[in-house]
Amino acid sequence: MSLVVVPVRYPLSKRSKWTLERAIEIARTRDAALTVLHINLYQSGKKVTRVDLKNAVEKAFGRIDRARYVVRTGFLVEESILDEVAAEGADAVVIGTKQVGRFRRLFQRFTGNPDIDRYLRNHLECEVITVESAHA
Repeated sequence: MSLVVVPVRYPLSKRSKWTLERAIEIARTRDAALTVLHINLYQSGKKVTRVDLKNAVEKAFGRIDRARYVVRTGFLVEESILDEVAAEGADAVVIGTKQVGRFRRLFQRFTGNPDIDRYLRNHLECEVITVESAHA
């Protein structure tokens, strides 16, 4: 079965809701499972639980078939997302345009290559789907 991963902020921002809405559509179109991912940063001290995340998403979108809610803890959001995408063997990751800029800076710093889609395809065999927020 195909898997789509979508990282989101908590509480859900307007951009996160837009990205999540698009990810839900993509997962349904592809008949894929959906992993909704939030990263608790060690340095922030805030601890969002899986139940918090699930309740917020279901309040905004209702129950989503074949959805899984995952909360991980890490130092860098982008690195934690990559770890989750790799661990789950995701087929696609859906990110907003704001997140793309962060990924580009991270990749450029570590690899000298700002081409996120190519990097992920080469290293994780994962498609990156970028969605532009209507609220950008």
